[in-house]
Amino acid sequence: MHNPPVDSPPRPGPHPRALPTAVCSALVLGLSSVLLLVLVWAEWHPLISLDGDISRATHRWAVADPDVTQVCRILTDWVWDPLTMRLLGAAVAVWLVWRHAAWWTAGWLVVTSALGTLIQQGLKAAVGRARPVWPDPVDSAHYAAYPSGHALTATVMFGLLLWLLHRHGVGPVVWRTAVAVAVVSVAGVGLTRIWLGVHWPSDVLGGWLLGSMLVALAIAAHQRWRP
Repeated sequence: MHNPPVDSPPRPGPHPRALPTAVCSALVLGLSSVLLLVLVWAEWHPLISLDGDISRATHRWAVADPDVTQVCRILTDWVWDPLTMRLLGAAVAVWLVWRHAAWWTAGWLVVTSALGTLIQQGLKAAVGRARPVWPDPVDSAHYAAYPSGHALTATVMFGLLLWLLHRHGVGPVVWRTAVAVAVVSVAGVGLTRIWLGVHWPSDVLGGWLLGSMLVALAIAAHQRWRP
């Protein structure tokens, strides 16, 4: 009896929803970023008032609790500093090339990190927002305030690294640990900048939004153009 031929199982293709999801996320985050940028640029009174109220309250706490302030200074200057984040990304890029010969992904990681730096520096120069000024400052920072470079850089780096871990299918313990570290770091670096009185809250929010948008765009680009 003749048996019908059995086709080999089809090769798994790219997830059909992955690219639209990343693009839609980038669109929503981009629109939110633009809206916040316009409000900051126009010095919208409710936003400026809220920024001032939160900043004055946290500055009082920072002055009254020097131990917590010192911990925040160490975390923001050494652990979550943008230079530390970029060095982390460079180390991961080297590891990708050394262990997996993943030149394209390593270059994608480095280029995205560099693009984040260019975006935040360009917006700082364009917006020119003044940082908070205090009679009794607990820390200091240079350049313009909006957006927070610390918040943007940490969001980009941890977002990309989390996606790479998820893509390579790490175990549940490693994944939960990585997510916890990323959430604490991205949220923590923003809060330390507000606590130390060197950024307005909307500066940090802008850094988070822009960083998340860049991560979504980078993921979409990786899924679309990776050889």
